Amino acid sequence: MTTTSESGYAKNLANFESLIILIKALGSNYNPSKESIKVSALEAILQEGKDIFTAFNSAKSTYSISVDAQQKAFKPLSPLITRVNNALKASGSTSENHKTAQTIIRKLQGRRAVAKLKDEEKKALEAEGKIVNQISVSQMGYANRLDNFGQFISFLSTISTYNPNEEDLKITTLATFLSELKAKNLDVTSSGIQMNMIRATRNEVFKHPERGIAKVASDAKTYVKSVFGATSSQYKQIAKIAIR
Repeated sequence: MTTTSESGYAKNLANFESLIILIKALGSNYNPSKESIKVSALEAILQEGKDIFTAFNSAKSTYSISVDAQQKAFKPLSPLITRVNNALKASGSTSENHKTAQTIIRKLQGRRAVAKLKDEEKKALEAEGKIVNQISVSQMGYANRLDNFGQFISFLSTISTYNPNEEDLKITTLATFLSELKAKNLDVTSSGIQMNMIRATRNEVFKHPERGIAKVASDAKTYVKSVFGATSSQYKQIAKIAIR
């Protein structure tokens, strides 16, 4: 879906092209001395605007596809961890191993070891002069989940009794899955950086205070106003073209 901000760039670009068409219709009467508002310069920045607008839309599409692929890849992780945990319990491992596993799993699944206090419970403790500072334990960000999943696999590799027959629960398969998740995460990071770089260039093309589309359009309008006058039909037609 096109955002209001980005539809604004498209509208500005279309309006700038309309402005150039009207200016060219003035013929030899449009003859500014300032290089940046000559017809050739206006057409050059128009093309630059079209190119960067297309490049940004392409980069944004690539980023969105990467995000969708990341979300899809991570979706099976939580139920998989639950299955691995049950396989660990069924393997004959020690209770200490189970406790360590639960600590990591809680981080992977964003759960608390102790239930979060209700507001009334916090107020009662505070009334007794006790400090209540419950920091969020959720580590559901993708980078955190990758780190915790890696720790979980390393932990499982130390347990000799964990040797399931199910292929998708084996440590080697889990390690392969972790690598796949890391690749999806890297795709999002890389495509996001690329999109932001192109966005910055696009913003400069449109908004630079001296050579941006909005600035040169304003200067061109001022020149037409100086040639034909503020009440002329030529200026009025051009003045109503909004480029913000």
